[in-house]
Amino acid sequence: MRTTQKKSWQLKVCLSYLYASLMFGVTVNAAPVDASAKATAKPALTVSVAEVRSNSMSSKLVANGSVAAWQEAIIGSESNGLRIEELLVNVGDVVQRGQLLAAFASESIKADVAQARAALVEAEATAAEAVSNADRARGLQASGAISKQQIGQYLTSEQTAKARVAAMKATLDVQLLRLKYTRVVAPDGGIISARLATVGAVTGNGAELFRLIRQGRLEWRAEVTAAELSKIVIGMEVNVIAPNGVQAKAKVRAIGPTVDAQTRSGLVYVDLLPAKESKAFQTAFKPGMFARGDFILGSSEALSIPQQAVVVRDGFNYVFKLNSDQRVTQVKVQTGRRMLVAGSELVELINGVQAGVPAGTKIVTSGAGFLNDGDLVKLYVPTSAPTSAPTSAPTSAPVTTPTNSVIK
Repeated sequence: MRTTQKKSWQLKVCLSYLYASLMFGVTVNAAPVDASAKATAKPALTVSVAEVRSNSMSSKLVANGSVAAWQEAIIGSESNGLRIEELLVNVGDVVQRGQLLAAFASESIKADVAQARAALVEAEATAAEAVSNADRARGLQASGAISKQQIGQYLTSEQTAKARVAAMKATLDVQLLRLKYTRVVAPDGGIISARLATVGAVTGNGAELFRLIRQGRLEWRAEVTAAELSKIVIGMEVNVIAPNGVQAKAKVRAIGPTVDAQTRSGLVYVDLLPAKESKAFQTAFKPGMFARGDFILGSSEALSIPQQAVVVRDGFNYVFKLNSDQRVTQVKVQTGRRMLVAGSELVELINGVQAGVPAGTKIVTSGAGFLNDGDLVKLYVPTSAPTSAPTSAPTSAPVTTPTNSVIK
């Protein structure tokens, strides 16, 4: 029994010695691995960079407003009690000055014209006879063959006949004017914006038939605050943007003389290009449409960076400056104007020099939103760029790892 206890004690001593040897080997061999890992720091992200540049940026005043017709003409009926016989235009049609738009039934008017002409012929015949009698009476006045009373009657008849001829001519002119009014023509060139007439309808005098956008001209009525009105002058260039993104060049035509007492804003009337000159313009801008516009106040030199380089955190704007050791520094900046150049948006740095990011400073663009102050980064190299020959990596000392032993 003592022999068995002795063997058991020897076995425990051997196992303890083996366990201590294994632990010592792991401790000794693991130290070089940790040191090597600390020596080679890995970049946090592969990023692209851009330089802070000085560009000429325009100062803009942004405003909102509605698109309206420059002048909208109302075309009404000048005939009373006539039936509309024909309509020749519809909404959206482009018409020219004097073009026929609609026609009324004119049979009754033509009959009145014929009657007036016949009455005029009759009056002219009566006047011719009265003039002849008056001329004979004047010739016999010195001979005393007829009395002064008869001579006066002939002269009076002559004047009455001439007056009747003038009245019949006026009546004929009225009937011809009524006949003219049976044809509704465009008072000016433009675009038909509304049609209220219906074929077969009997309209009264002054009834509205069509609405016409004169010359196809549109205007943008911008709402500007009272403080901003002083910055706008007549003739200033404006860039008006439609809801679908189409942009149109325009100019300030007039500035409203009053300011609304409730909203404290005034109207600025901006002339847009005629709709007939561009199909894209005609599709994008329509009367009654809401649009946004930029008043071009001028231009000046400013530091600019790509929009994607600006990171918004906690309500403030930041950029990440690339240092010589390939680490980045988070810098708080103030942004201002914006500008589109070759399809990319640039943002003005108001405090670029004060914040330590003057012109020529490299800042992170793509991937800036995932970085923190002091991160190590790797620059992105395009595939088209030439690459240098790979260098052989230094070999490190072999690391031995203990193997598991099995005790039999």
